Amino acid sequence: MSGCASARLTPSVARALLCLGTALIVTAGEVAVRSQSSGQLTLCHAGSLQAAFTEVQKTFAVQHPGVAIKAVSGGSVALAGRLAAASQPCDVYAAADYADIDLLLKPIGLADYTIIFAKGRMVLAYLATDPMTHEIAAVGEFNPPASIPNAAPDWYRLLLEPGVRIAGSHPFLDPSGYRSHMIFQLAQTFYNVPNLANSLLEHYTILPNVAGPDAASQPALGRGYNFQFIYEHSAAAAAKNNPSYRYVVVPDRIDLSTTGNNRYYADATVIIPGLGSAATKSPVSIPATRVAWGLTIPKKSQNPENAAAFVNLLLGSVGTAALNASGPAPITPALVSRDDYTRLPKTLQTLVTAWDERP
Repeated sequence: MSGCASARLTPSVARALLCLGTALIVTAGEVAVRSQSSGQLTLCHAGSLQAAFTEVQKTFAVQHPGVAIKAVSGGSVALAGRLAAASQPCDVYAAADYADIDLLLKPIGLADYTIIFAKGRMVLAYLATDPMTHEIAAVGEFNPPASIPNAAPDWYRLLLEPGVRIAGSHPFLDPSGYRSHMIFQLAQTFYNVPNLANSLLEHYTILPNVAGPDAASQPALGRGYNFQFIYEHSAAAAAKNNPSYRYVVVPDRIDLSTTGNNRYYADATVIIPGLGSAATKSPVSIPATRVAWGLTIPKKSQNPENAAAFVNLLLGSVGTAALNASGPAPITPALVSRDDYTRLPKTLQTLVTAWDERP
């Protein structure tokens, strides 16, 4: 591109651009800067973002060959705790629940803003080869994304059968874990079954290696677990790789999928311990909202310019394509609150819009 551009410039202008060592690529409101920037970039992100972030990293590496990229994935709450304890530097923090930034990082001065950039829903996954799951799906063809069956009307009863194990991550470390607990609470209200949430919790089994990648992106079925509430894009990826993998949709008052249900979802809450530092010892109550991913550039970022360049890619056409290909679904343009908008780096303000209602 730079060669084509210089053919239209005077020699003096072309030489000036070469001296600057910078080529600007402008597409649909996105400004991507190809430069000789150097230094480091540490990305701390939910494991459910692994596939999409990997693709964006490839483009960033081409545009910024002098930057050493380190990606750290894990449970979003666990990553926030490590950031608060100064044991894990983060230049970009991307959580599976945007509320983790609002409730965990902002109160202790580690973040100024929350950008909400992707959305999804929770589905109930199982294996067609498991005899304990045969009645979980209502009539319908499983052919994602075009056709996904609803769960049977009494799906929750099957999860309560003796010996059934529901896989999930630790609710104190990972949003997929506490969202499963929220789903149990919402199901109790929706079906008006006393003590249903606690009964489902008795079948909930925390997956091992919780310090590793987000369990929501690591299907556990076939290893002693019968069901798992999982992000739909992660379930869809598992279904592509395993012809026995299936998932069903539960009612939208339960699956955390719909903005219009946010007030209803908020009746479900999970209380997690504080992050452990002197400023965050008090427990934190997290209300349920629709499933949406959020990010911020922490105030202690050591490489804020590189971080802004990466977020610029993620919120532009490169990131949109990566999220459309691998999930979760992009929110375009990304959203921030009106108060947060003023705190954004100016290079990102053109890529977002201030919301009146959360996604």
